[in-house]
Amino acid sequence: MPRKYVILLAVTFGVIVLDQWTKYLVVRELTAQMQGKESLGERLGAMFSAPPPQGFDGLHYRPRRHIEVSENFFRLRYAENPGAAWGLFRNLSPGTRAPLFHVVSLGAVLLITYYFRKLSGSDPEEKWALWGLPLVLGGALGNYIDRLARGFVIDFLEAHWFDKAAWPSFNIADAAICVGVGMLLVDAFVRKEKPDSAPSKAGAASKP
Repeated sequence: MPRKYVILLAVTFGVIVLDQWTKYLVVRELTAQMQGKESLGERLGAMFSAPPPQGFDGLHYRPRRHIEVSENFFRLRYAENPGAAWGLFRNLSPGTRAPLFHVVSLGAVLLITYYFRKLSGSDPEEKWALWGLPLVLGGALGNYIDRLARGFVIDFLEAHWFDKAAWPSFNIADAAICVGVGMLLVDAFVRKEKPDSAPSKAGAASKP
């Protein structure tokens, strides 16, 4: 298997596993969804199910606690996002939102795969795209798994400034997408198309 596809599979799968594992820990430790569930199978079943909203700020899983990592700057707190990144489109009706996200997610997968196939995998100038595209793909699939399983994405990373200003809650998949997009922006500036030397060589060969 070519090296570039090893990178694609390893990074994409790694992001998905890390994303889903951290969400499992968050549901287990910060909500009551897994209380009374002894086996791993029962816990996974509880994690990938979506009971009706329970009246706790409209959340499907009842929060039990949150963790203050840095009291004035950062905490871990369970949150649900039925929309896109940073809560975009969360106010759309479920009948409109679900098909839209299915189309966007599948379209993103196809687009990323298309551009990744065009990479040679051996050009050092491609390194930003070589690693950035799998990060975006892994993040997109991580959140898509959430939407397929329960109709909303689990967020839990909350950065704030003394509770006066806050960045929208996010998760590992969101972070991977942001890093990957940043690397693709760098790639757009660093990598330049190599000029086609074939016409010039043909012209030189035709000269007497």
